[in-house]
Amino acid sequence: MGLHLENVSIARGRSRILEGVTGRLAEGQIVGLVGPNGTGKSTLINAIATLLPFSGIVRWRGEPVRLGEIGYMPQHSQVRADLTVVETVLLGRHERLGWRVDNGDVDAAIFVLEEFGIAHLHARQMNTLSGGQQQLVLLAQRLLREPKLLLLDEATSALDIRHQMQVFDRLRAYVERTGALVIIAIHDLNLAARHTNTIMLLDRGRAAGIGPFGSVLHEDMLRNVYGIDAEILVSRSGHTVILPLGAVEGRG
Repeated sequence: MGLHLENVSIARGRSRILEGVTGRLAEGQIVGLVGPNGTGKSTLINAIATLLPFSGIVRWRGEPVRLGEIGYMPQHSQVRADLTVVETVLLGRHERLGWRVDNGDVDAAIFVLEEFGIAHLHARQMNTLSGGQQQLVLLAQRLLREPKLLLLDEATSALDIRHQMQVFDRLRAYVERTGALVIIAIHDLNLAARHTNTIMLLDRGRAAGIGPFGSVLHEDMLRNVYGIDAEILVSRSGHTVILPLGAVEGRG
């Protein structure tokens, strides 16, 4: 049944942050939430996660979303507590663990850290890690719980190219193994083109298109929504590449 959005709207004073966002997103895929700065990507993710009041309908598998039953990682996530990396990852199962942690739980935490290539950090204190390292640890924490709906707000923003690609490889493997729906807000259109099944394009708080990357983001749409002239190319490996040529005059 997936995720169903119908006329999702949010206003702050007289400003409309989201306006009638509607769409259906099936399970078993990675959905890239894209659009210019200030167009409502983070707001929509927070609304789906029930963290912001909204008008309209949001249903996950036919029921209202319950934050405790999904995975959610906000933008600029950070841990300041005096916890080790493995302790932080284990918090992903805190509701089930209670006060007891067995070897199987620790092994599962180490395994997911290995998938992200950071098992060597397992004994480090979180407050000694870089922002990118913390981001990887917190992603590992969310995946340990194996949510069927995973909402990520700019989850690769602090990572270098290698680690961005590694994260998407892990998300792809996770979706294929569990059939989950992953929704990730992302600025880099070339990453979205390569690593997502579907994109939802937001333009000034409205859904301007939902579907495969190539069917939504053509050159006219890039000009109208992003305010850029660009060429859309296909690499020798068959991947779509967006080559920006210049800003369009008069676009705010």
